[in-house]
Amino acid sequence: MAAAPEAQERRRDLGETIDALKEQRQNTLSTYCSMTGVSNPGQVSGELGDISPAALGEFLNNMVDYLATGHFTVYQRIVDGKERRGAVNDASQRVYPGIGETTDFMVEFNDKYEGFDGSESDQEALKQDLSKLGEMLAIRGELEDVLLEALVG
Repeated sequence: MAAAPEAQERRRDLGETIDALKEQRQNTLSTYCSMTGVSNPGQVSGELGDISPAALGEFLNNMVDYLATGHFTVYQRIVDGKERRGAVNDASQRVYPGIGETTDFMVEFNDKYEGFDGSESDQEALKQDLSKLGEMLAIRGELEDVLLEALVG
C-alpha cells in the first residue's frame, strides 16, 4: 500500500530539511578548518597562526546560519512537543541537552568575537576558545547524527 500524499510530502520535506542542516554543518566545518588550518575541528592545538578578522567573520556567519537552521527547522518541532514518534522523542531526550550546551557555547563564542579586530591581545584568547569550539562542533555533530538518524528511521 502506498503512503498517503501528505505523508510522502512530509518525508520529502524532512529529507530536504535534514539535507539543509547537513549542508550548513559542512559549510561551518569547512570554514572552521580553513580558518584554523586543521583537517578536523577536534585537532586544534595551541599552534594556530593569527586569525584574520575576515576569516573569523565568515566562519561566524556560517556558524550562526547553521545554528539557526538546526533550531528553526529540526529542533523547534521537538521542543514544541509536536513530534509524535517515540524513537525521535527518545533520541531527543538523550541528545538534546548536549545540543543545547553546544548551542549556548557557540552563541557565546559568536557574541564574544563578532567585533573581533585581529588585535594581538585578542588572538591568544581566540586561539584557546577555538580549541574548545572545535570540540563543541565535533560533539554537536555526533549528537545531531543520533537525532537525524531517528528522524529518518
